[in-house]
Amino acid sequence: MLWSDPPPHKPSDLLRAAQTRLRRVGWVMAAVVVFVLLMALSARR
Repeated sequence: MLWSDPPPHKPSDLLRAAQTRLRRVGWVMAAVVVFVLLMALSARR
């Protein structure tokens, strides 16, 4: 991401940035959970 644009000052922009950050973190956490489950299943066999 390029920080060429100025930082958001409006609450709506802050909320939007927080939502995108939370969504990205949620995708990463979901991928980690799936990876751990696959590793556990493969180790159990």
